Amino acid sequence: MLVEAAARVLAEEGPAALTSRRLAAEIGSSTMAVFSRFQSMAEVRRAVREEAFGRLNVRLDAVPASDDPVADLVAAGAVFFASGVANHHLYRAMFLDPPPEDDNLGAGTYERLLALIRRCVTAGRFPAARESLVPAWAAQMWSMRHGMVTMTVAGLLPDEQARFVLDDMTFRLLVGYGDDPARARRSIERGSRAAAASETRPQ
Repeated sequence: MLVEAAARVLAEEGPAALTSRRLAAEIGSSTMAVFSRFQSMAEVRRAVREEAFGRLNVRLDAVPASDDPVADLVAAGAVFFASGVANHHLYRAMFLDPPPEDDNLGAGTYERLLALIRRCVTAGRFPAARESLVPAWAAQMWSMRHGMVTMTVAGLLPDEQARFVLDDMTFRLLVGYGDDPARARRSIERGSRAAAASETRPQ
């Protein structure tokens, strides 16, 4: 309850609004309840980020790896988008508000993306790849999804339209990385189905 309430306050009003009194009022309790669990508001903010990344990782883990690395890359991106839209109050704490200096909770998510792209390279789907390009491609894939999450949450794009735009941009990036257009289309379809199926499984 404390973490959920803190996430809502952070998302709607920013870090300055998150105080022990405000948090206690949000859950209908006293500040003692807050400080019996957390020593400071910095700890609360870290707990929000831990919860957010934990939920995202659970959803990513629910997508089984396949023999099509490009489909797996697409599926992970679709899960990232769906998770961000569904948990936009947590998403802000993860990727919009600056993290504390000693906080590297997002590193695991980035490493997942790098590993997925390297699988595509190893499988020969991106034949023109160099190792130096992998981080750049990861940044492109991430920023594409991030932009669509923020636009959808802001009400600038309906969910269905955002997914169409994502698939189209993904296709263009994959082909730009050297993938065969027909194979890229098939992988996008497989990845989208895998992501949708994972959302229906108990977690």
